[in-house]
Amino acid sequence: MRIRIVDAFTDRPFGGNPAGVVLLDAFPDDAWMQRVAAEVNLSETAFAHPLPAGGEADWALRWCTPLAEVDLCGHATLATAHVLHTTGAAEGPVRFASRSGTLITEPQPDGSITMDFPTAPLTETDVPDGVVEALGAEPLGAHDTGPHVGDLLVELADEATVHALAPDHRALVRHSRRGIIATAPAADPTAGYDYVCRCFFPRLGIDEDPVTGSAHTALAPLWSKRLGLTTLTGLQGAARTGLVRTELRAERTLLSGRAVTVIDGELLA
Repeated sequence: MRIRIVDAFTDRPFGGNPAGVVLLDAFPDDAWMQRVAAEVNLSETAFAHPLPAGGEADWALRWCTPLAEVDLCGHATLATAHVLHTTGAAEGPVRFASRSGTLITEPQPDGSITMDFPTAPLTETDVPDGVVEALGAEPLGAHDTGPHVGDLLVELADEATVHALAPDHRALVRHSRRGIIATAPAADPTAGYDYVCRCFFPRLGIDEDPVTGSAHTALAPLWSKRLGLTTLTGLQGAARTGLVRTELRAERTLLSGRAVTVIDGELLA
């Protein structure tokens, strides 16, 4: 059985966010998939298998962190679509059946892949007690990001504050269903991106996720409203970074990025 490691939301190896990708004939035992994800020990490993022709989706898709299965994952979806196209397993748009409904990916002429995801519903909320201390910065405001994303989205004063974060990951566990998204507008509007963000998911065994596609389904509507734009580019990450292009279409958000396969091996267990 083949397993591939793909760097997503980057056009070069060792950038963006790495994801494991395993293509199957059918989903095996849940515990086995979770053990594989723990062994791979990346923020997500994707498992996919083809579906019968004529249905609403072409492939079934699931994602596991080292500790748990998740409802939505952008970078591992991008990685899976990349593997399907580069191996000849699929051509053109691919429809994935997932916990978050049908997700459609489509290769673009420039080599990128666009993903059609549900837009996260944002609800303003108070900054929970303890978040300032755990994050190490004072948010300007906070939003709940709804059931599929499940993060607390906090706005910070500026880009420098986001880059300088050194949170207490143990303390952050108490403050969201999934994790914390910290964001601010770009300091330089000519830098090639409109906003910055970092994402912390210690509850799922991921202190910091380098580039989180699902988070941008919440960031797109936030910054679209703030900046008056429907098409945006977000820069995410600290040590590893990646760019996510977004286009807000009401209840759907298009996410676009590139991917690179860096490891192609055999899974023996």
